Amino acid sequence: MTINVRPQVNDRTGTEEDVAAVRQVVADIETAFNTNDAVLMNAHFAADATATNAVGQRVRGIEALDDAARSGLDGFLRDQYVRYEIADVSFPRPDTAIVHKLATATDEHGAPIAVGHEMIAMYVLVKEAGRWWIAARANTLVPRPD
Repeated sequence: MTINVRPQVNDRTGTEEDVAAVRQVVADIETAFNTNDAVLMNAHFAADATATNAVGQRVRGIEALDDAARSGLDGFLRDQYVRYEIADVSFPRPDTAIVHKLATATDEHGAPIAVGHEMIAMYVLVKEAGRWWIAARANTLVPRPD
């Protein structure tokens, strides 16, 4: 019987600059959501990035991501607001970051509102030419207990 020793890949920490940079990516997306700025929403996505939204629809490529951002921010998301909290940042490799983000619906002043759910998102970012880019994002709705 062969015993495989599994590696631990998330025990490395990024530099302070890397942590700050990936946190800024998430902060920019929060600002974009709250100001309906589709350009800023996707400013950090790689050209061939993929994103899965909270209802399981997958979008691939910056053109499709741009279309989805414009459609959502000009439509059903227009009068919605959110607050993001980074739950975890890990660096399985020096050029790869995994970020878990919690999202809470708020009113326009930032006060939490009850919408029956919250959201958690996972981002995979890669560092290319000194800049962090989103390679993938997946959102998951988390029901709130009544």
